[in-house]
Amino acid sequence: MYDNNNLSPERIKYLKKIKRQKIATWSIRLLILVLFFAVWEVAANLKLIDTFVTSQPSRMVKTLVNLYKGGDLFLHIGVTCLETVAGFIIGTILGTLIAVMLWWSDFASRVMEPYLVVLNSLPKVALGPIFIIWIGAGPSAIIAMALAISLIVTILEVLNAFIHTDEEKIKLVETFGANRLQVFTKVVFPSNIPAMINALKVNVGLSWVGVITGEFLVSKAGLGYLIVYGGQVFQLDLVMTSVIILAVAAALMYQGVVLLQKRLAGRQASDK
Repeated sequence: MYDNNNLSPERIKYLKKIKRQKIATWSIRLLILVLFFAVWEVAANLKLIDTFVTSQPSRMVKTLVNLYKGGDLFLHIGVTCLETVAGFIIGTILGTLIAVMLWWSDFASRVMEPYLVVLNSLPKVALGPIFIIWIGAGPSAIIAMALAISLIVTILEVLNAFIHTDEEKIKLVETFGANRLQVFTKVVFPSNIPAMINALKVNVGLSWVGVITGEFLVSKAGLGYLIVYGGQVFQLDLVMTSVIILAVAAALMYQGVVLLQKRLAGRQASDK
């Protein structure tokens, strides 16, 4: 919180301007969303679109209520969210650790680089049946699918950030006798926190893609299961409702990463 008594009039004016811009941004975002659903509903009621194919907001609300009354809503959301969070956390931690090890050893980095590129280019959906056979048809295979999609990207992004750390800063601490560990903890890691946060943001989307893809292949519950089931029985209301829930859950998870970024930025600013 800012103490207005200690701020200049220009600073207060600037902060008010920033606040107005944030309010305007969120207001326009909300307006676009409301208009989108309103146009969708009106077009459906006027028979301008085929509701069997596109569904409509009012029918999606009814489907959501029916899922809630049936006790299945939170079960399916919870299963998918748990699998996604598990894949996200494991992929982020494991990917960062592998990136650290590859940065630590230039030889290992050169050896592994072509394999990482090939694995990143490989269509991950092709690995789904393999995971099911190896691990079994269950949540473990779905989490493995999420890891397959997010892990390599995390390694490549974080490693690239580590490698391109400012050489002048590294040389400076080495001049004072810093060893490899000190170079990493004092220069490389702190300098690349923004890059790791960006990797987290990318991982949010990739983890959801991996989990939903896994649920498409093998699942007994979850949003991916609802989407597949709805498509098989031609219940497009169920499909579209599941997609909207999925979008909301992914947006909330992304906002969690953004909040973490702001907290870290604020802490760094206070340290300075």
